[in-house]
Amino acid sequence: MDLSCFKAYDLRGRVPDQLNPTLAERIGRAYVEVTGAKKVIVGYDIRLSSPEIAEALSSGLMAAGADVFGIGLCGTEQVYFATSHYKMDGGIMVTASHNPRDHNGMKMVGPESRPISSDNGLNDIRDRVPEPFGDAPVQGRYEPLEVMGAYIDHLLGYIDAAVLRPLKIVVNAGNGGAGLVIDQLEQHLPFEFIKVHHQPDGHFPNGVPNPILEENRAATAEVVKANGAAMGIAWDGDYDRCFFFDENGRFIEGYYIVGLLADQFLRKTGGGKVIHDPRLTWNTLDLVEAAGGEAIESKTGHAFIKQRMRDEDAVYGGEMSAHHYFRDFAYCDSGMIPWLLVAERLCQSGQPLSSLIDARIEAYPASGEINRTIANPPKVISAIEAAYGADAKNVSHVDGVSVEFDDWRFNLRMSNTEPVVRLNVESRGDIALMKAKTDELLAEMERLNQ
Repeated sequence: MDLSCFKAYDLRGRVPDQLNPTLAERIGRAYVEVTGAKKVIVGYDIRLSSPEIAEALSSGLMAAGADVFGIGLCGTEQVYFATSHYKMDGGIMVTASHNPRDHNGMKMVGPESRPISSDNGLNDIRDRVPEPFGDAPVQGRYEPLEVMGAYIDHLLGYIDAAVLRPLKIVVNAGNGGAGLVIDQLEQHLPFEFIKVHHQPDGHFPNGVPNPILEENRAATAEVVKANGAAMGIAWDGDYDRCFFFDENGRFIEGYYIVGLLADQFLRKTGGGKVIHDPRLTWNTLDLVEAAGGEAIESKTGHAFIKQRMRDEDAVYGGEMSAHHYFRDFAYCDSGMIPWLLVAERLCQSGQPLSSLIDARIEAYPASGEINRTIANPPKVISAIEAAYGADAKNVSHVDGVSVEFDDWRFNLRMSNTEPVVRLNVESRGDIALMKAKTDELLAEMERLNQ
């Protein structure tokens, strides 16, 4: 039995050789035996294999004695929402997010939508899968559960409807599931939505939805410019991440969105804690302090961010990878709440998105994340730290190594999910310095990799 689909945070693999209905059924049984869950939410994305895998997973859950509440075709965040909102024992989303179209996977949570990762149950589930199973004395039952209405009401609770005014917004679901939610929200908002690749289609006729890839951005950018829209939004397939384009069709780095959302949220709450990752920090620190909040650094990755948010009771958490987390959303990530908050800010300020972002880019220009395949990542990271750390103002190891000087800083870390090293560089208002230091570091990494 191939268990290679079990990863650090979730399951992902090719269908049918790495993930198939037979394995999915056993995963359902193992999930119940390891967690003891009695009531489990199950949802699935638009991939062609998803309904069959979700059905087999549900059969396994029920055979092990759990009641399954099926919410059907949805986004990952609806599984998070339903698990928390309806006080279930756990939830499983069948999705492979932005992986190739012949892949599928699962994201698992426990009570209160707490993530189940390799360090708190996922490896136990993996290890239980190959062992023999017996059926529970009492089989679980299956019940369809309609969650869209309660979920839409919850989303609308984040914004003040009274300040909203008509805006033209381009929305690109990438033929994933986000369009179904936009159609529901549309009835409650004064916005005109220009819809791109809107219909859910697991054949992915326009490519797998992953807006972080530059080649996938033009479809949104061009429609924004052609229609004079206020902004563009694009999602990945299970829409737990959203990506922004300003009114000129320019793609906005996720780092600057974290600062904008932190500021917007703290204006509402009148203070509170904000969790951020260590890759790029100065813009976020500046905005959070100015808004009366407290910024707290956490290791990159959703399981780490969510736990730190709970520990600190933080109102918001953001990663530059376009994951945004909200206390009132069970500390989970949502791809819908962020764009609603940005749209609200545009209505309140009367400013174009470009001007809100330009001021921050000028204050803290950043390289964006640069990935390099390195033969011996620990050796290279250690050598870079030794070369630069001696003269630094501060060196930290929250995630990889962050090295800070008066007027520039960088973070170098190994990916949690891919065999690459990731570099981020930023400066205080000096774009030439940021670019020079980026080039210098890349050259040094290349030399060390020889």
